[in-house]
Amino acid sequence: MTLLEYGDYQCPYCGEAYSIVKRVQQKFDGDLRFVFRNFPVTEIHPFAEFGAQIAESAGAGGKFWEMHDYLYEHQPYLANPDFFIQYASTGLGLNGEKVREDVTTHAYTSRIREDFISGVRSGVNGTPTFFINELRHNGDYQYDTLVEAVGAAMGSKTRAVKKPATARVSRSRR
Repeated sequence: MTLLEYGDYQCPYCGEAYSIVKRVQQKFDGDLRFVFRNFPVTEIHPFAEFGAQIAESAGAGGKFWEMHDYLYEHQPYLANPDFFIQYASTGLGLNGEKVREDVTTHAYTSRIREDFISGVRSGVNGTPTFFINELRHNGDYQYDTLVEAVGAAMGSKTRAVKKPATARVSRSRR
């Protein structure tokens, strides 16, 4: 079972959904794989691209999920890149200068753009947008609604599905 989110690190709604998704993951324990794809809406959220860049840089060092979580848990500090670069270095043990270089040179722009285009092709027009087993979830992202939708998808193997445009998994965790 897969729950996929197209998200933006500066989006306040994604910030709300973050803790809800964590609870949904706990509810379904090892039966649910969570996938995150970058969908920075930079016209509204000027620091969303930075969030995606630093998360991907941390991911190159094997610490994507730790940075992903930290970004959402400290969302009000997105305007302060040094805050997150310091965490990458001291909190995650990554090379802070390498992370800074990755962010300032936009090293992961092509990967982020690939996620974004995948979302656009799949009908994503805002964040957060969820897919459950490749079927777009059009309900809200409140805990009970997501649990019900995931549970229903686990019980239904014959539903028609609309697949996201690409099958590439950006980041996933069980």
